[in-house]
Amino acid sequence: MAQQDGIPGIDPSAQPSGTGCVECSAGDGPGWWFHLRRCAACGHIGCCDSSPGQHATAHARQAGHPFLTSFEPGEDWFWNAETEQVQEGPQLAPPTSHPQSQPTPGPAGMVPADWQRRLH
Repeated sequence: MAQQDGIPGIDPSAQPSGTGCVECSAGDGPGWWFHLRRCAACGHIGCCDSSPGQHATAHARQAGHPFLTSFEPGEDWFWNAETEQVQEGPQLAPPTSHPQSQPTPGPAGMVPADWQRRLH
């Protein structure tokens, strides 16, 4: 893993694992998410802590990859899951968000009508 810009644990060259939550898409949990997060170390895409599956933070803890970033269009921030603080970080390899055409919550066709009641 590269350690550029003086931040160990962030690899700006790591490609995103896809356009949606890896675990939700594979059938782990209800199959939908509210917002997406990207692991800044390996590119793993997981769902946010408000989502039923909470896969992004689970990945960060299990893999020992503390830095997550938003994978939502127009958002540019890093979160350290160990210190629970926002911090600055380098530009990551594109794409930096899911496609604009992908709905939030998503994916299309999987979000229940009462999705707001199911958020954490």
